Amino acid sequence: MSTITIPATARAAVITTIKEDLQLKDVKVVQPSELAPGECLVKVEFAGKSFFYSQCLALSSSLNSTPTILGCCHSDVHVRDNDWGVTQTPMIGGHEGVGRVVAIGANTIASPVKVGDRVGMKWVANACLKCEKCTLGYESLCDVARKVSHGCGVDGTFAEYTRCWVDYVTPIPENLDGAAVTPILCAGITIYSGLKKTNARPGEWVAITGAGGGLGHLGVQYAVAMGLRVIAIDTGASKRELCMKLGAEKWVDYAASKDLVQDVRDATGGAGPHAAVLAVGHELPLTQAVLYIRDAGTIVTVGMPGPSNGNLNVPVALIVTKAIHIAGSATGNRKDMAEALDFVARGKVNCHHEVRDLNDVNTSLRELTEGKVTGRIVLRIS
Repeated sequence: MSTITIPATARAAVITTIKEDLQLKDVKVVQPSELAPGECLVKVEFAGKSFFYSQCLALSSSLNSTPTILGCCHSDVHVRDNDWGVTQTPMIGGHEGVGRVVAIGANTIASPVKVGDRVGMKWVANACLKCEKCTLGYESLCDVARKVSHGCGVDGTFAEYTRCWVDYVTPIPENLDGAAVTPILCAGITIYSGLKKTNARPGEWVAITGAGGGLGHLGVQYAVAMGLRVIAIDTGASKRELCMKLGAEKWVDYAASKDLVQDVRDATGGAGPHAAVLAVGHELPLTQAVLYIRDAGTIVTVGMPGPSNGNLNVPVALIVTKAIHIAGSATGNRKDMAEALDFVARGKVNCHHEVRDLNDVNTSLRELTEGKVTGRIVLRIS
């Protein structure tokens, strides 16, 4: 039990009505005596905004698809708008954050964390760690995990205090900047796990869509640190400058390209990349990837589409004749998280971010939806 004084109420940003602004209000704080065994209370310092960012303006391809105008596809907005049909209200939003443990439930056995420890919170708030999915490393697919996603199934990180589980919070080294490391807890683990699932070997080519955005710019850095050669796919001079600065060898501007598939192939000398990671929430990049990926290549999609742009139009014959692999990746497991943080700790990966106050939560969400943000937004909670 904690000897730290816990306030009765504290500030939080709450989803009270679907598709409307979050309400900033004082909410009841879970008290130490109310924590069940295995639960802990975390005082949040920073919370992040998750978005799979690519401006996706005038998207064009060799398929002669009609250019599509899209907003950012980001999970906080999807949850607020109940695009996935799972949002409960009222619900404190947010699903990535850094803070300190201030209380642990009585009768908790063999807790891996103690009061005072600095920890991170992820989309997956908890998992059973015993089922077949968990033992195979697919903790995000665990039936428990699907019920207790931060900011969706249980109250999230847009709050001064939030309830967590001792087995699933992530230890955060004291020397890491809290604001910079917060996005790694969602964007970082998601793109890193996706790259791992490609099974690409050092020296091989990987195409990353949305490469200049929140997930993508981290993906470029992880890929380079893993020894992969990166083709960055995005649009705009600032995105190009960022991607090339971070180590991408080739750049394809999807808005300017007259034949994106051929441009990606040409970037590798003609055969196409060995792998592709799609960090955008739209089906068109997957169709393109099927065309430009080399034989026996692997495509991993991590972008989560909204209800209006999530249907595939993939040539099945090409999947068979090219013997390609297509996979989805829903965030990652605890090992992925530890590895993703280690790259940050060793200076191999750095998140480009902007720090704002919790009061700016709704303005930030609007700017993300309108495609006005490059990189990540991190909210200072306390």
